[in-house]
Amino acid sequence: MPTSPLPCKICKTRRPRRYCPGVQGDICPICCGAEREVTVNCPLDCIYLREARTREKRPDLDPRKFPNADIKVTEDFLRRNEPVLITVAGALAKATIETRSVLDNDAREALDSLVRTYRTLQSGLYYESRPANVLAAGLQREVQVLIDDLRKRATEAGATVRDADLLGILVFLQRLEIQHNNGRPKGRAFIHFLQQFFPAAHGDSGLIATG
Repeated sequence: MPTSPLPCKICKTRRPRRYCPGVQGDICPICCGAEREVTVNCPLDCIYLREARTREKRPDLDPRKFPNADIKVTEDFLRRNEPVLITVAGALAKATIETRSVLDNDAREALDSLVRTYRTLQSGLYYESRPANVLAAGLQREVQVLIDDLRKRATEAGATVRDADLLGILVFLQRLEIQHNNGRPKGRAFIHFLQQFFPAAHGDSGLIATG
C-alpha cells in the first residue's frame, strides 16, 4: 500500500503506514496502537480497530465487587427472561447507533441510572434517576421508552413484565458493560459487543409472561 509523503498526522514525526478514519489522515502504527480510543474516536468499522478487538484482553475483575451484588442473576433467570433481555439490550444497541459520539462510559451511566430507578420501584416508590451527562440521558430515555412500550404491549396481550425481572436484566447488562469496558477514555468495546450480539428486536418478540 502506498504511504503518504507527509509525516504521521498524530505524532508529526514517523512515517505513516495506514489511513485512520478517526483523524481522517495517514498515521503510523505506533500512534494507531497508543491513541486508539484514547484521543481518537475510532469508527467501529475500522479494520485496525476490529483487528485490535480480537487481541484485546478483558479486565481482571472480581464479580463479588460488582455493583448491586445483592441482585442474583442466574442462568435460569436469563433463560426465562431471554425475550425481554434481547429486546432491552437491542434497544440499548439501537440507541448507541443513533446517538452520535456515544462511548462505553455513557452507556455505563445510563445503565446505572436505570438500575437505580428500578431499585426504587422495588421499595414501592417511583423516582426516575437521570444522569447529568446528556449522552447518557439520551440512552436512558430511549431504553425507557422501549420498556414502557414493551409493558404496554404485554398488558394488552394478557402478560406481565415485572419490575424485578427488568431490574435483573438491567443489572446483567450493567455487569456486561463492566466486563467489556477496556478502560480507554473513548472506548466502545461494550457498544461493539452490543451491536454484534443484541440486534434490535422487532414485533412482539419481547413479550413474556412472568408470574
